[in-house]
Amino acid sequence: MKVKRQKKVQRYLSFYSNNYGFRQPYQILVDGTICLAALTNKVTLKDVIPKYFDSNVKLLTTQCVIIETEKLGRAVYGAMLIVKQFPIHQCGHKDKPLIGSACLASMLKGSNPNRYIIASQDRELQNLVRKMPGAPLLYLHQRVPTLEHPSPASINSVKNKNETKIGITDYQEEVLKDMKKHVFGETTDRPMKRKKKSGPNPLSCLKKKRKVGSDSVSVPAPSGDEKAKKKRKRLKKKLVTTVTVGMDK
Repeated sequence: MKVKRQKKVQRYLSFYSNNYGFRQPYQILVDGTICLAALTNKVTLKDVIPKYFDSNVKLLTTQCVIIETEKLGRAVYGAMLIVKQFPIHQCGHKDKPLIGSACLASMLKGSNPNRYIIASQDRELQNLVRKMPGAPLLYLHQRVPTLEHPSPASINSVKNKNETKIGITDYQEEVLKDMKKHVFGETTDRPMKRKKKSGPNPLSCLKKKRKVGSDSVSVPAPSGDEKAKKKRKRLKKKLVTTVTVGMDK
């Protein structure tokens, strides 16, 4: 069996296990129609169904189903031999046998408290099972057993139960992931890069340039040689002035 198909089966079984309490071994009620389909397609139900589920299962039938196949005669003689191979589950219709589809439908009792999986090719029975919450449906697609996707009745029932609860179920989370992949395509979950703390702006660390002609510019003090030159100039100027005054007298 393909890996994709097996994962799908396990996902559906997980839905019923988490929300409706299904446990191994799974009880599968078989009717005459699926036995006839198995005979036509040369499939052995005892072999393919346990392999398909990859779990412990119990293939069961009821007395009503056996009586129905016996009454139909030679047309379903091979299906009658197949259905008689399975253990008989008490259905409570011993005194007044029902047709096979009505018998299996009555075993569900509205909410399927005993957690049966219905295996049938009967279209009317299939439609009835789809309307019952928590009732899985199994049928043959040519030679391949197929567990049908949980019905809207089952999903809505779980949704109503979880309205008062916080969070979502594992199955709903998987459905949301599939929807995101379908809408947005495959996405890789890459961790977001954190911004590193950067240092101060290097431009803000530059020293401020001093303005030319500002009052803050300091004038260098005169050196010792410059002081002596100025003193000589003052003495020379004073001597010249004295000589000039003496000549005028």
